[in-house]
Amino acid sequence: MKTKLMILASCVLLLCVAGCKKDKNKKNDNTPISNTETLLGKVSTPLWTASSDYDYNSSMTAVVKIDLAEQFPDKASDFELTDNDALAAFIDNQCVGVSNPEEGLFFLFITEPTTATTDKQVTLRYYSAHYKNIFEANNVFPFENDARIGTVSEPFVPALSVMGNQ
Repeated sequence: MKTKLMILASCVLLLCVAGCKKDKNKKNDNTPISNTETLLGKVSTPLWTASSDYDYNSSMTAVVKIDLAEQFPDKASDFELTDNDALAAFIDNQCVGVSNPEEGLFFLFITEPTTATTDKQVTLRYYSAHYKNIFEANNVFPFENDARIGTVSEPFVPALSVMGNQ
């Protein structure tokens, strides 16, 4: 009888210890996370470069602020800009400008590609070195020669969606 009681106590103890194992798929507050709920990705630093085949007589500038913590408060509370972050402008999937952050803002010089179609819409893509992911702006804007989007005191703040997450 004593042996059976010892075996039963050992089994209960073993179950308790196994049940206390930390679940790697849970946040610190024990709320489960899934791939759709995280901004983390596995995207390598993109090699965005603006080609030299552009009409430099036709350009525009954009002063852009990226703050993922503001846009994704539940997912990006630990967001921070780093020197390795990049913002790029694209027209017809051609890179027409790239910038790294300076004092919390991106100062983007956008040139017009010589091969662009008549409908020149600028799309912004942001690479976060912190999250190792690419985000794309939901709002595009037309390319307009000599135009300026945003200022230092009132920067353009695009609404972003996760693009990479690969």
